[in-house]
Amino acid sequence: MTPQLKNILAMAAFGTIAIFVRGVALPSMEIAFWRGVIALAVLWLIRTLLYKKNPACISARQKALLFLSGMAVGLNWALLFMAYEHTSVAVATLAYYFAPVLVIVLTPLLFRERMTLFQIFCFAMATLGLVLVIGTGSAGGSDNLRGILYGLGAASFYAGVVLMNKFVREGDGLERTMLQFAGAVTLLFVILLFRGGFQIGAASVSSIVNLLIIGVFHTGLCYWLYFSSIKDLPGQQTAILSYVDPFVAILVSTLFFREPILPAQAVGAVLILGFTCFNQAAGGRWKRGPKERT
Repeated sequence: MTPQLKNILAMAAFGTIAIFVRGVALPSMEIAFWRGVIALAVLWLIRTLLYKKNPACISARQKALLFLSGMAVGLNWALLFMAYEHTSVAVATLAYYFAPVLVIVLTPLLFRERMTLFQIFCFAMATLGLVLVIGTGSAGGSDNLRGILYGLGAASFYAGVVLMNKFVREGDGLERTMLQFAGAVTLLFVILLFRGGFQIGAASVSSIVNLLIIGVFHTGLCYWLYFSSIKDLPGQQTAILSYVDPFVAILVSTLFFREPILPAQAVGAVLILGFTCFNQAAGGRWKRGPKERT
């Protein structure tokens, strides 16, 4: 299987996760927790069976940073699943994919690098797209707007993960992902304890099956496919292929869930995804490696 095909398959699978998340009758926070637990077990099994070499040495400071970014990953998952509960999959995905735009703005501030006029233009057009999506979503009622805000919250944590990972220089993709998943699971476990514990014991067989699909396939196997592909792909190509995810998610929203997309939302989608993709295709000067997947 070629690296390109591995990447596309992983991205297409990520775009279908909402189908299975909506099939789990558990709180979003708990779905995110079990997603991390199952995926962590899958990645440990993959590393044990397929990777015979010793794990790459990672310093304590880098491990701490990965663990912290993993906590952001856990909140990112939970907020995205909450967004699916309150608005359409398409709108939740569009709000979530505002994350690269946040990275465009924050990276120059954190790394003291200038934005080019083209990057500023892309940011402005993508922001206009978000305004269209939010404005249309507001007309759909407070619950719909709440879903958009959850999506933007997920985007903020996603952007934080990408930025924190720019400081990580040690370890390979698999080891780094396992440390991040450990951070996600730890934080979500503590939150769930304070929120009354777990409801997995009362879950139906259907919910358990969907949860296993999310953890084993969408997270464990697909993250492995993703990280095994990006080491053989240019960073620019990896960034562009990542837009297979929102494209498939929008198809799932319209074709599977029969959720309508209003004209203003369609225009917003083109602006957000189009100009963010254009910016990444142009190869912004701040890029230091392939885009991280959360």
